[in-house]
Amino acid sequence: MGNVLVLAEHRQGALRDVSFEMLAVAPGVAEDMGGEAVVLLFGSGIDDLAKKITEYGLKVLVVDDPAFENFNAEKYQMALSAIIDDLKPSVLMTGHTAQGVDFMPALAVEKKLPLVSDAVGLSYEDGTLKATRTLYSGKVNALVAFKPADTYLVTFREGTVEAPEPAAAAEVEKLDSPLKEDVPYRKFVEYIEAEVGDVDITQSDVLVAIGRGLKEDKNLPPIEELAAAIKADLAGSRAATDAGWIPHDRQVGTSGKAVKPRLYIALGISGAFQHLAGMKGAKTIVAINKDPEAPIFTVADYAIVDDMFKVLPKLTEKIKELKG
Repeated sequence: MGNVLVLAEHRQGALRDVSFEMLAVAPGVAEDMGGEAVVLLFGSGIDDLAKKITEYGLKVLVVDDPAFENFNAEKYQMALSAIIDDLKPSVLMTGHTAQGVDFMPALAVEKKLPLVSDAVGLSYEDGTLKATRTLYSGKVNALVAFKPADTYLVTFREGTVEAPEPAAAAEVEKLDSPLKEDVPYRKFVEYIEAEVGDVDITQSDVLVAIGRGLKEDKNLPPIEELAAAIKADLAGSRAATDAGWIPHDRQVGTSGKAVKPRLYIALGISGAFQHLAGMKGAKTIVAINKDPEAPIFTVADYAIVDDMFKVLPKLTEKIKELKG
């Protein structure tokens, strides 16, 4: 008892970021429960993926079966049901992704186990497993307690925590595939990549984001000059995308994308909670807004209360000077 089993997710031959982000949470919870964190990986010909996960110091259980060459929620549910019976983990967690939400609720119903979905935190206190969830688009955090059970199920929100640094290498253990039959009523047909623009802001290291304070698109040049000076990508609030100043695929927020850059510069963004929910994972946040009461300042590491059009030229000039 006490082991936390982390189901890693991969797509098109690459591990998803959430697979590593969960490794920042699982070991601590497992230790508090008197067990250890172990990673579970389904797939076909996935030795390289397994080896990459072992670099984080956690044992990896691999189920290598051609039946798992492509994701199939029915097969995952059947396999996990058997693995829960065999390994009896205290916690099974996976990402709150299109894949995770496809099979975890059904697994919870089948096994009659408690499930908390879209968790942003997980802890074990006074003999009770607790999860943190956000409500009202990130405006309120709720700490919920699981009812007593032998195994708890969790889907964890991607982009919530920073993945740990690689540690000493761990071992890989091969498991026999739990699948004993095919699933003829549900088959993988093809993978269709979603259309993306010229920039994927979820992978950007530095972002300069604009909001309603831009006023009109003819004011874009100084923002673009700043972005070029620091090699940043442009993003923005819903107001900016609705106005047509930037493409919709660069919108940050609950109705856009969640980002976690090393540096996030918010220009003329008031900071509605929908926007804050999408960018609060940034390591360093700089906000420029002439309203001293703007909500964006509650999350900013550096705040400049002034007209951004007065600040931008001086800021860009200083950056260029420092860069020589």
